[in-house]
Formats: sequence, structure tokens, C-alpha cells
Amino acid sequence: MWDSFWDFIWYTVVIFIFVAYLMMLFWIISDLFRDRALSGWWKAVWMVFLIFIPWLTALVYLIARGPGMSRRAAETQSQMQQQSDAYIRSVAGKSSADQIADAKALLDAGTIDQQEFEALKAKALS
Repeated sequence: MWDSFWDFIWYTVVIFIFVAYLMMLFWIISDLFRDRALSGWWKAVWMVFLIFIPWLTALVYLIARGPGMSRRAAETQSQMQQQSDAYIRSVAGKSSADQIADAKALLDAGTIDQQEFEALKAKALS
């Protein structure tokens, strides 16, 4: 199998093409399921053609539905970014002013003394 350098190059090219094919196949299948405007019957027809004539079907799909595919991918990315931002805001916690106000409320309630309040205030401001 590894008789010469060119066999290695050919093997590398074949592996690259196979991986590219798998990536393309998964992108198209995920786009099919993401597309809400396309009926289930058309999705089934695309899937059948993807199974039996994969390269030609992928080429036709990219030509016919490529602009919608990129729009749906951009919308999905935008939604993921918004969800990530919302999660970061929820996890980030309270602002420094809120922490100092909470510490002041504890000081006024007598739960902590002045020294502990100053330590919490310094920590919130740092």
C-alpha cells in the first residue's frame, strides 16, 4: 500500500475528498432539517436523492438552495450569539454598586461589623 511517495499523496487526496464529502453531506442534511419553509415531502425527496446520487444532488442543492442555506446559517449563528450573551449576562452576577448596597444592608442589620463592611466594599471595588 505504501510502496511509493505518490501512493501516499494519492491516499491523502482520497481521504481529503472523503472527509469533504462527509462535511458537505452533514451541512446539507442539517440545513434540510433547519429549513421550516420546505415541506416534509420535499425534505424526503432531497434525502433520497442524497443517498442514491450524492455528488450530483449536493451540487444541485448548493446551486438551488445555497442563498437560503447561507441565510439560515447566519440566522442560527446570530441566535447562538444572543443566547451566549444572555447566558453571560445572567452568570456575570451583580454590579459593584449592588454588592456594596447588599453589604450596607448587612451592616445596617447588624449582621456584619464596620471592618467586614470595608473589606466587602474593597473587594467589590477591585
